[in-house]
This record gives sequence, structure tokens and C-alpha cells, in this order.
Amino acid sequence: MPPENPPSTRRLEQARRLLALAQTGLHYTNGAFDKERYEEIAAIAHEQLADITSMEAGKVADLFAFESGYANPKLDVRCAVFNEAGQILLVREAADGLWSLPGGWADVGLSPAENAAKEVREESGYTVGIVRLLAAWDMAKHPHPPSVFHIWKLVFLGEIARAGDVIGTETDAVGFFDLDGLPSLSLGRIMPAQIRRLDELRHGSSVDFD
Repeated sequence: MPPENPPSTRRLEQARRLLALAQTGLHYTNGAFDKERYEEIAAIAHEQLADITSMEAGKVADLFAFESGYANPKLDVRCAVFNEAGQILLVREAADGLWSLPGGWADVGLSPAENAAKEVREESGYTVGIVRLLAAWDMAKHPHPPSVFHIWKLVFLGEIARAGDVIGTETDAVGFFDLDGLPSLSLGRIMPAQIRRLDELRHGSSVDFD
């Protein structure tokens, strides 16, 4: 049997599920009293998420202020790019000074692969061709720091077509790193074990998925 989730993880999953039910309920209800009840449930979920993630409840509410309609997981699209020496391309996030694979939230109007290539170009300056999908991960099933969002992560394998020198506003440095000499990673985005797994996957034909 798989190991049982620790209490903190179960609480986080329950709070996110509670908020998703409240958001979906607010989308479909036409009753004023039901609307009040769903808003109260959402407020309770905001407080629970704030407690678990060490944030203020108001900031959690602000993050979800523009979330409406049927609640769905967030989609994070990343790209793993290796050079001939087997080093991986990483970008430093301006927001926290930590390193990650190029990527971010999926944009409307682009396919997942197009999103991955765009993120690499904007964040590192490199133009890549997308080779194939390496992994489709549910971040809730990996030991990332707690997040208020339920996030699915798609990671594609990219192949360098052209180098560049333009780095976007969200990143402030770029470099290739040995897998046994990784810099401090933004663990909410990618973890060392996941990078090592991506290196294994690129040498085969399988896709990791949760």
C-alpha cells in the first residue's frame, strides 16, 4: 500500500477542494442564500490555506479574486533543455533569486508545446524546438512546499536551435549546470530529484505521469 499522506498534506488537499467546491457553487447557483453560504465556505477555505501556507488570509483571497467558473487545476508548463555536455538550462527567478526550469502558467491561445518554447525564449533568450513530452506531474503528489493552488506540471524536452541574449523581466540570469552541481532551486517550481528524473527520461521513450 502507498504511504498515507501526512496530516498537513491532507489538510492542504481538503482546503483546496473546499475552495474549489465553493467556487464552482458560486458559478452555478442563482439563489441569494446559497451564494452567501458558498462565500462563507470560500472564506473558511481562505483562512485554512493561509494557516497552512503561512500567508495572510487576505492575500490568499486576493490570489483567487479573479478565479471564477468551474474550478480547475492550474497548468504549469516547463521545458528541460540539455547541452552536449549533459548540463541543464536553468533561469534565475527575479521574484525570489532562486533557479528553475524555464516555464510558467500556460497561456490561452497557445498549445502546451508552444507555451514551453515561448517560455524558454522569453526567459533565457534561447530558441528551442520541442522534441517531446517528458512528464505530466501533479505537484500535490510531490514534496513541493505548500501551495494554495492545485497545480499540474507539464515538462517538455527542448532542443536548442539558436542562442540569444534577451532575458525577460521575470528572470535575471541564465546558465547551464551539471546535475551534481545545481544552484539553489525554487522548490515550488522544480526539485533536484525531478531534474534528475528528467535526465533519465530524455534517454528513453517513456513519459512520467501521475
